[in-house]
Amino acid sequence: MKLLDKVIVITGGSRGLGLAMAEAMLRQGAKVVIAGRDQASLEQALAQLKRQSSHVLATTCDVGDLAAIEALRDQTIAQFGKLDVWINNAGVAGPYGATVAIHPRDYRRVIDTNIFGTYHGSITALKHFQQQGHGKLINLFGRGDTGPVPFQTAYGASKSWVRNFTLALAKEHRNQAIEVLGFNPGLMTTDMLTDVQVMAGYEAKLEALSTILRMWGNPPSVPAQKAVWLASKATDGRNGLTISLLSPPRLLLGALKEVIRRVRGKPAPALPIKMTTID
Repeated sequence: MKLLDKVIVITGGSRGLGLAMAEAMLRQGAKVVIAGRDQASLEQALAQLKRQSSHVLATTCDVGDLAAIEALRDQTIAQFGKLDVWINNAGVAGPYGATVAIHPRDYRRVIDTNIFGTYHGSITALKHFQQQGHGKLINLFGRGDTGPVPFQTAYGASKSWVRNFTLALAKEHRNQAIEVLGFNPGLMTTDMLTDVQVMAGYEAKLEALSTILRMWGNPPSVPAQKAVWLASKATDGRNGLTISLLSPPRLLLGALKEVIRRVRGKPAPALPIKMTTID
């Protein structure tokens, strides 16, 4: 029980990696609060999690709204009496395509969620951690955190910002018994990559996505186990630590498996990608 009695908040916790982390952390004895914007998805996730443990709370929250994030913190403390770990997981990808073709409204939505959501969650959690004298903040990285991503500049640039923001926070909170950690879960077979929006005329550029996911994609339960480790005592005193699951050896192994499959003439596993074209 690596997380026994730890109280953990997970934004974007109603589906995908957020839900997988909640399941994994409940199994390790944690008390978990999941937050999301869609009430129906939250209720469905809550029902699923309650089959595992009664120590779970779900609340609607728009991470782009600081007041909503502060209310999430207050609800957590009112329900469970404390707050030990905050995970800024909420994120959106936005449409794929040329930056000049994407509506500013869709671009801003990515920024509001990925950048301001991380900022709001971080400052809210850190203020509480400073008061109580300990705590862990885990921010989620993603593709683009270490270099430019053409045709996905909103998401890629937001993750670059999150990385730099997280590492700067870690330096600001040195020697405070507070850990600020970064986690890149790699490619996952979740809605973010299997149900995508693409600008008209750019569909062909995503034809290789199914192959890429087959080589390097994981079910969210895999990175969720690493998130358990990050939230546990194993990272006590390791402020500034960053972890990426998509390491060079994993990249090489995934490519090698795909080559072997093709040489042997084995059929590719079914991995349907749903594309919604935006004019």
